[in-house]
Amino acid sequence: METYTTDNALAAMGFGKFQALVLVYAGMGWVAESMELMLLSFVGPLIREEWKISAQDESLLSSVVFLGMLIGACGWGFVSDKYGRRTGLLFSTLFTTGMGFMSALSPNYLCLMALRFLVGVGVGGGHVFSSWFLEFVPAQNRGTWMIVFSFFWTLGTVLEASLAWVVIAALSWRWLLAFTAVPCFLLLPFFGITPESPRYLCAQNRMSEATLVLERISKTNQAALPPGILTYNRGIEVDQSAPTYEIDHLLPVREKECTDDNAMSSKSGSGAALRSLLSRNLRRSTLLLWFVFYANSFAYYGLVLMTSQLSDANRSCASGLRYVKSEQDASLYKDTFITSFAEIPGLIVSAVLVEWLGRKATMWCLLFTCCGFLGPLAFHQSEIWTTGLLFGARACAMGSFTVLCLYAPEVYPTSVRSTGVGIATAIGRIGGIVCPLIAVGMLRSCHQMEAIIVFEVVLCLAAIACMLFPVETKGRDMN
Repeated sequence: METYTTDNALAAMGFGKFQALVLVYAGMGWVAESMELMLLSFVGPLIREEWKISAQDESLLSSVVFLGMLIGACGWGFVSDKYGRRTGLLFSTLFTTGMGFMSALSPNYLCLMALRFLVGVGVGGGHVFSSWFLEFVPAQNRGTWMIVFSFFWTLGTVLEASLAWVVIAALSWRWLLAFTAVPCFLLLPFFGITPESPRYLCAQNRMSEATLVLERISKTNQAALPPGILTYNRGIEVDQSAPTYEIDHLLPVREKECTDDNAMSSKSGSGAALRSLLSRNLRRSTLLLWFVFYANSFAYYGLVLMTSQLSDANRSCASGLRYVKSEQDASLYKDTFITSFAEIPGLIVSAVLVEWLGRKATMWCLLFTCCGFLGPLAFHQSEIWTTGLLFGARACAMGSFTVLCLYAPEVYPTSVRSTGVGIATAIGRIGGIVCPLIAVGMLRSCHQMEAIIVFEVVLCLAAIACMLFPVETKGRDMN
């Protein structure tokens, strides 16, 4: 009897209308996450002025959001691996929406900090959107469509900069918090039509449900499924006792019909998933991914915060003061708006390189280039040079981060994919917790050179780590 796998079916049907609808829904999830994070660049200075808090408390407001994201990334990853991708999407969206609207009503700094921490927990589920989307995309053009998907993140950063420019001048920061929660809320009415990942269903031995989803894709795309019955690639799942090398888990193996024991069952706990991630087969990839996620988060969110801090630091340190309030608020929004657009050329460059050089080479090339743009900022530059250099650095950081978000789901097998990416994303959030201390604390203390050197060292080490990844996943089935 003829058989086919999920990869065979997706390759036969191609990327069509069905995947386009999944792309839009998952993309809106990333728009919501990027807006919530970009919000930190604008709210901090306004909170400090209104409630007379210190610079340390201002940076702590950013750090607690990333702390929440650290917890949320692990939690939502485990939920989506155990209970389904749709379950993780629904509850993370509900949580983020509720906490986002409530934070706009905060009566004081401590309440705001607690609620933004909870927003961070919800936003920590953003990686589930990318994993869910990629599980519907054929292997042959997965890299290109991941870059397209990442444009939604850039759209969110541009929307937030535009929204802040208009809302803060006309209303207040509370309205900005409320409006920022709206995109996440708009996902809820359409949740009922979202499909479960057929890869997840196969991994859970729900073959009939997976077949129904594939038939739905076939009907929507007006493309035929391969002949035969759906089977599951058992051999690709992680076997801790198998004396194979990591690369073997990405090579084609014999297809077998799915049985109850050929995937991690829903009864498996987070401990079993973590043991799989740190098993002999995946340990090297996992540890390197943890560090590269940390470094990319540290660099990207540090650059976002530096956009609003570097010009102020240059003016205040040059005047001999510890910190002076910028009188050019419009300049802040303009600079943030311009550097947000830097992500577009970064995505275009990464889209070209990722299918030409591969995932690994694209990441380390962009990280080293980012170092080159940041180097001159160790010394005071004019405002136009500062904006231009940050533009280039952010383009490279965004391109590298995007390819990393593509590479990580391709490395892990379906049964632990969301958990693996979730834990790596959580480790990355530690970089987000630490970077405000560098991007805000050190710059305001007039230690600009030292701050830039820290960024340079982290980026160089991340580039080297990318060279050490054991496998190249370009063109491989997403098993």
